[in-house]
Amino acid sequence: MLNQSRPITMAVLAMGGEGGGVLADWCIDMAEHSNYWAQTTSVPGVAQRTGATVYYLEFFSNDGSNKEPILSTMPTPGEVDIVIASELMEAGRAVFRGFVTPETTTFIASTNRVYSMTERTSMGDGRVDSEEIIKSAKAAAKKFIAADFAKVAEESSSVISAALFGAIAGSGALPFTKEQFAAAIERGGVGVKTSMAAFDKSYEISKQIV
Repeated sequence: MLNQSRPITMAVLAMGGEGGGVLADWCIDMAEHSNYWAQTTSVPGVAQRTGATVYYLEFFSNDGSNKEPILSTMPTPGEVDIVIASELMEAGRAVFRGFVTPETTTFIASTNRVYSMTERTSMGDGRVDSEEIIKSAKAAAKKFIAADFAKVAEESSSVISAALFGAIAGSGALPFTKEQFAAAIERGGVGVKTSMAAFDKSYEISKQIV
C-alpha cells in the first residue's frame, strides 16, 4: 500500500438502527490513526426497510508529502474494493447496483433476513430465496465472506456494526492489524466490552472462511 495508485474504496449498506454510521466512524478513526487520509459520506434510504443507507469510504496512504488526495463521495460500479451488507437482501441490492465485481471486491454479508415490504405484503409466500441470493453474491465477488453476524451481535449483547467490523478485520481486505481495529473501538469509549466480544467472534469466523 506504500505506492498506492488509487484509494482503497469501501461501501457499507446498512438499515436504520444497525450502527452503520458507527462502523464508518471506526474505520475512519482507525485509518487516520494509521497515517491514512480517510473520508466518509452517506446517502440515507427512504425508511428502515424500503431503503438502506449507503456509507461510502475511501482511504489513501499518506506518503509523507502531506499532499491531500482528492477523494470521491460516491461509489463507482466496478471500482469498490470492499462491500459490506448488514442483511442478505441488502447484499443482493449491492450486486444489483454493480458495486460487487469478481475482479475487485471482497464482499462481506450477514445472512440474516429482514423481509422487505414486497415480501411481507405478498398474497402467498413472497419470500426471496436466500440460497439464490448467496449463490449470486458468491459468483459476483472476488472473495465472499458470509455468516449470520446479526446472531453473533445478539449473542454478545452488542450490535451488528461491531460484528461486521470484526469480519472486515478478519478478511484482511484493509491494510491494518487486528490491534489497530480494536484500538478504534476502544477510542470510541461506548459499549467497548460488548463490542469487542462481537468483534472477536466475527474476526475468527472471517479468518476461517478466508
